[in-house]
Amino acid sequence: MNSKERAPNKQPIYDLNRRNFLGMASMGVGAALFPNLSFGKIPGKKTSKFFEPSHKLKVVDDVDVIVCGAGPAGVSAAIAAARNGAHVRLFEVNGCLGGVWTAGLLTWIFDFNKPGLTREITEKLDERGARRGANQDKFVYEPDEMKLLLEDMCADAGVQFRLQTRLVAAYRDGPKLTTVITESRSGREAWRAKVFIDATGDGDLGALAGCGWDIGQGKDNVCQPLTMNAIVAVKDITQIQNCISFYGGDLTTHNGAVRHFKAEINRAGIDPSYGMPTLFHIRDNVVLLMANHEYGVKPYDADAMTAATVHARKEIFTIARGLRQLGGVWEGFQVIASAEQIGVRDGRRIHGRYTVTKNDLIIGERHDDAVTRATFNVDIHAETKAKNDIETISNGGFKTLPYDIPLRALIAKDVDGLMMAGRCISGDFTAHASYRVTGNAVAMGEAAGTVAAIASQGNRMPHEVDWKEAK
Repeated sequence: MNSKERAPNKQPIYDLNRRNFLGMASMGVGAALFPNLSFGKIPGKKTSKFFEPSHKLKVVDDVDVIVCGAGPAGVSAAIAAARNGAHVRLFEVNGCLGGVWTAGLLTWIFDFNKPGLTREITEKLDERGARRGANQDKFVYEPDEMKLLLEDMCADAGVQFRLQTRLVAAYRDGPKLTTVITESRSGREAWRAKVFIDATGDGDLGALAGCGWDIGQGKDNVCQPLTMNAIVAVKDITQIQNCISFYGGDLTTHNGAVRHFKAEINRAGIDPSYGMPTLFHIRDNVVLLMANHEYGVKPYDADAMTAATVHARKEIFTIARGLRQLGGVWEGFQVIASAEQIGVRDGRRIHGRYTVTKNDLIIGERHDDAVTRATFNVDIHAETKAKNDIETISNGGFKTLPYDIPLRALIAKDVDGLMMAGRCISGDFTAHASYRVTGNAVAMGEAAGTVAAIASQGNRMPHEVDWKEAK
């Protein structure tokens, strides 16, 4: 999909003709003076359209950089911007920082052996005893320890972060993004900054601001399936280690463990929707269960996302109950928690000043403004259950060479003052299936935050900053 969904330049205007004005006035003098207040009576005739009264909001203008989305890319962007001298606000819709790492219970990290914040996070997880395995590039971590770690890191950097706050609108002055609107327990609020970073994963800010974007592949824009994770308690971890991927940090055990675990699920009479159901060892007798796929869902379709979430959670419990009924090593197999947010692989890819392409991966493209070097292979999950049964994951038909992600792919093309970090950067479907993993998200966030700080403090736009200034 190539979309140019432009956010309106003005708030909706409420038509206060004489009849409606008198009707509102009869409900109280505050009605006409304060149109953002709610009243029991809806003026005018009953129609299929409802024109919401405009809101006069106080604008909070106290920071240099605003980051929307506090997943791996967003927290990294906020920390980097703050450490580089910018005053930063970070907004997150969930009740914790970390996004897919925490609310999504991912627990498994890819492409993480990089300099900068990735290394710092790894070291801090080790200090807390919250990481499994000695490999710096791929490892398992404890989700709730990650919550605390990210909160501590943001607080130490001076980031002002707000949880349970949803981005709902964005407004521009000409081509420049100037203001975002949020909804939270504190109501509807307006926020202004010099530079904004879209780290929402699904490109919500870019879309609201009027950027062009793509999603999925093919004429039907088919997206990769969703997956919901869950934390599970087992009776004795040592008795099922042949079903646990990377047990004890052994990176060679994944495929064999998946085969053994799937055979056990099948023995319970269940055919999982994901052809490579996986267990990861978190600690002690606690494991992470990744065993489902939800097909054909666009992440901006609220009804489809709701249905997928409900269906995925039901499958998780069906598998858990089926294994428990087998008894033996599966006795007591119990779901402790399912993820707050279902994991999304495909979202909007906001148009940037450079588009990372499949060819970049094939030739191992290099750039002078490279913010990180990605090494993870293309990872395309089958788009239907029928295809999943034949080939669960495809590498796109080629082996990826290490390639650079340039700063230009993190800078919006259609809107000034807007950057992207994480899986919503500018790229095609195949490239996205490689760079979307969270090690790259952290590196991109760190780069975006650094450039945003330099731009905001120099009263420049991000595209006016030379990457050499950030090194």
